[in-house]
Amino acid sequence: MTDHVKVEIDAGVMTLTLARPDKKNALSNAMYGVLADSLEQAESDPTVRVVVFQADGDSFSAGNDLQDFAAQATGAFEGERHVMRFLKNLAKATRPLVAAVQGQAVGVGTTMLLHCDLVFTSPDARLTTPFVNLALVPEAASSWLLPARIGHARAYAMFALGEAVSGETAAAWGIANACVPLDELRAKARAAADQLAKRPLGALTTTKSLMRDAEAISALMDKEGELFGQRLQTAEAREAFMAFAERRAPDFSKVG
Repeated sequence: MTDHVKVEIDAGVMTLTLARPDKKNALSNAMYGVLADSLEQAESDPTVRVVVFQADGDSFSAGNDLQDFAAQATGAFEGERHVMRFLKNLAKATRPLVAAVQGQAVGVGTTMLLHCDLVFTSPDARLTTPFVNLALVPEAASSWLLPARIGHARAYAMFALGEAVSGETAAAWGIANACVPLDELRAKARAAADQLAKRPLGALTTTKSLMRDAEAISALMDKEGELFGQRLQTAEAREAFMAFAERRAPDFSKVG
């Protein structure tokens, strides 16, 4: 479907590498499709015991491809949208999920980490969830998961003000397990994945199910998704995306 996601399986570990570094690994609809398909494969393939997310280049992900967003906002988008399938697969994943995060992790690049069981960041990581900046609302059940993880005040500042969280802070706040040097990041994530792959899968699966309410998370994703779709059709969103295309600051006062 796309060459922008590399899928490798080795010694029980499926590694999904975002490979669109020239676009800061912004996630296109096709990339979401590969990620969703891969998570479904991991659930059905007994040889896959752990899934690792990582990225080529200097950023983990710049978030959703804004051209796709703009097309949805103007009604020009056609075909199946795979983002919700990816998010739902994150919600119901029974395999341990591990992430190695460097550079920018914007929007879904951050919210997907809330579904990972182990997260490692590099010092240059910058986690942001600037949904309000685009006149949108949080997704991936992050409106619940992020405040539950770091508290309302910190989460609100990330959502409403778009405040960035460094790799060190992400570890200190509990979004990540540890912040490690960039040149050790992938090795650290892989070592953790290898350890998990040797654990009894049934025990890991049951433990994860006890720690997460997959049905409640999925239901909240539906609610967020409905509101997200509505927001994409608003005058505020059109102004946000027009401003992005015109490389200027948005003026929400004229659409308020």
